[in-house]
Formats: sequence, structure tokens, C-alpha cells
Amino acid sequence: MLVIYALYVKQRHNQITLHAMKHLITLLVITLFGFAPTLQGQTKVIHAGTLLAVPGSAPKTQQTIVVENQKIKQVYDGYLNALELGLESTEITLIDLKDKFVMPGFIDMHTHITSERDPNAISHLWTTLEEADAAYNAIPYAKKTLMAGFTTIRNLGGDPHIMNALKRAINNQLIVGPSIVASNGAVSATGGHGDFHGYNDAILEMVGQDVSICDGSDDCTRAVRALVKSGADVIKITATGGVLSNTAAGVGQQLTDQEMKAIVTTAASLGRKVAAHAHEAQGVNAALRAGVHSIEHGSYLNDESIRLFKQTGAYLVPTLLAGVSVYEELSVNPNIPPAIIEKIKQVAPVVEASFKKALKGNINIAFGTDSGVSRHGANAREFELMVLYGMDQNSAIKTATINAATLLGKENVIGKITPGMQADMVATDTSPLQDISVLKDITFVMKLGSVYKNK
Repeated sequence: MLVIYALYVKQRHNQITLHAMKHLITLLVITLFGFAPTLQGQTKVIHAGTLLAVPGSAPKTQQTIVVENQKIKQVYDGYLNALELGLESTEITLIDLKDKFVMPGFIDMHTHITSERDPNAISHLWTTLEEADAAYNAIPYAKKTLMAGFTTIRNLGGDPHIMNALKRAINNQLIVGPSIVASNGAVSATGGHGDFHGYNDAILEMVGQDVSICDGSDDCTRAVRALVKSGADVIKITATGGVLSNTAAGVGQQLTDQEMKAIVTTAASLGRKVAAHAHEAQGVNAALRAGVHSIEHGSYLNDESIRLFKQTGAYLVPTLLAGVSVYEELSVNPNIPPAIIEKIKQVAPVVEASFKKALKGNINIAFGTDSGVSRHGANAREFELMVLYGMDQNSAIKTATINAATLLGKENVIGKITPGMQADMVATDTSPLQDISVLKDITFVMKLGSVYKNK
């Protein structure tokens, strides 16, 4: 730390060279995280013992993957050396994964990366905190997420000032974390899920009204525009009530049909997709008719829901782990408000049946955990629940790769290990097609061609 401080002082007073600044950043990364990612400019040759290049298809054995400039240049059968690849041995970094099972980096389509539920937390701790606290909290959460094999996340919530800065810090390799697609908040009805509850008017007035709270179609149009102006990559809406909002309002429809149609139309005009938090079937179906691209949670799907999913091509992001996590929390957290307890007891037991209905209906499903409700870094537990509830292992992996990439509109960028794709990949010691639980122990992580974990 003394070395870092000395460099900092020198930069402040003597304007040190760019080379020294790069050295400072490297020292910071090593000091904070215990490693430095490999240089992105190097050509890397990976020997993969088993490669699931395209989840949903059969894996191949003894494969060579060539990575150059953050992308996958080529994939070959057999273990090829530098000479066979037409390269000088000094030009490459060889990564030996001959005893590993290699897959595309995973994508979590529903996270809350700046927070995490803690049964031991003081209920009103938020009154003492600054925006910077949430930003600092996000640093270890982001690292845990990447180390768990999730190279991309869609963060559905979060303050725009924090999320924009977090994305920049990760992209500039100042901190370690996944690539982030962010909603910067959620369009919600006044008094609904996503609004601020449980305090007297003086406190609510002091906190102020979030720009994304709206009433009526015109106001909801304004809210979408405000979020896009803030830098939102995707628009999240709360079509129904939510389990963890401190109000006895249930989990039925809260935004009107007209409001949701206005939101989707406005988002489309600004090039944004819409993700709808929705529990009860009436709100799910109204959101699907309005044209949303995904339903988050979908706890009470009915036959009409399945028909609308298939008609529109929308995706279900089931967040099974969230339901299990909040139900488990009931036994260890005596401070959960009564209104929330009632909703947990109502919703958690029906999630499994709804997911099985979705499987039977053969609708589009993308992976999402609602991490922040559950522990960051434990994202892969969602795979276990999907398989436990009836999905096969390869299909479960596909939800977190090809399906999620397609929902993001990035199917030509991430989700597969094929030429031209972004070099995001992970590995396990044994095959997850035999035991899905091994995905909870990722042994290798590459993001954008840089190796962040290799054990």
C-alpha cells in the first residue's frame, strides 16, 4: 500500500507518465483482488478437454480455441500447437484445460448488484448511508458474480449514478466484475411495487419522488424517457405488486393496460426492450399483451399466459432462487414486516408449479436469479432448481447462454464459443451434464479474452 500511495502522491504533484499510471492500476488490482487479469492483446490458445460450444447441442472432446483481441478467432478439432496454428510459440499464451469441461460464460438476466439482503441488518441502516456506500458494496458483489462464472448480467434496478459509474469502472478494468446491462431503476405506479413505502410523509418528502414513478399513460411515457436519459440499457416495469415491498397491496396488477402499452411503445421508439416484474396471471397477461420482452418471476402462470408467451415470443425469467431464498429467510429473520411475511407465504409455494407449467408449455425461458435477494456468487444454485423442477441439464445451461443472449439482443456477441463471438468462457472440473451442481464450483473464468480465474 505504501508503494501505491507513493505513486499517487507523485502523480498528484509531478504528473507521472502514462506507463506509471498503468502500473498503479495494476498494483491496485493485485492489492484489492489478489491477481491481475492477463493482457488482452495476447493471442491465447486454449486446449479444452470437453467443449460445450453451443449449449443445447452435444459437447465435443479435445478442442483447441484460439482467442485474439477479446474475441474467439477459431475453434479446431484436436490439440493444436503453435506451429500447426501458423504461430510462433512466443506469440501465444497456452492455457491447458485438457481436464476441464468448457462452456460459454453465463448470463444472469435478473440481478441487483448494489445490494444484498441481510437478516442481521439494522432495519433503518439506509438512513445513515450515502450513494457511495452502495457503490462500494457493489465491488465485492461484482467480483463474486464474475468468479461464479457469470460474465454478463442484466441489473434490473439500481440508482443510475451508481450503475453508470460501476459499468465504467468494470469496463476500464479498475474493478473486477461482469459486463452489465442496466435498467437504472423501474417504471412503477405511485404506491406500487418499486415506490417507497412504510415511512411518514415528512420522510417521504425529504427522500423525494423517483423519476420513474408514474400515473397515467403520458406520465409513464415521461418516466421511460427519463430512464433512457439516465443511461438505461433496458426498461424494467413493475406490472404487479412485489413480495418485498413493505405494503399490504398483494401481488396483483398495478400498472394499467394503457400505461404498459405506452411504456412499451415509448421504449421501442428509443431502442429499448422492456422487462416486466409480474407475479399474478392477470398482470403477467396484461404485460404480455402490451408487448414486453420478458416476464420476471411469473409466479402464477395460467393457460392464457402460456398462449401469450408463445404468440409473442417473450421470455420467462423465473428467478426460482428468489422464492426459495425469501422462504428460507423466514426462519432466520425476525424483523421481516408482517405485510412481506404474508406475501412470502403466499408466493413462494406456487413458484415450482408455475415453472413446471412453463416447461410443459415449451415457452422461451432465460436464466435469472434476482441475486441481491439471494447471495451474490451463489447464482448457480438457480441451475440446480431448474433441474430439480424438471429441466434437463443442457437446456438449463442454454437458458443462461444462448437464450439469455437472444433476449438481450446480443446473440451474435455472447452465449456461444464460435468464431467471431466475444471471448467469454468458463470451465468446471467435471461435466455439468452429469451433475448440474458442479456449476457451483467454477474453476476457470475468461471475460473478453482476459483470464480472471484459473485453478
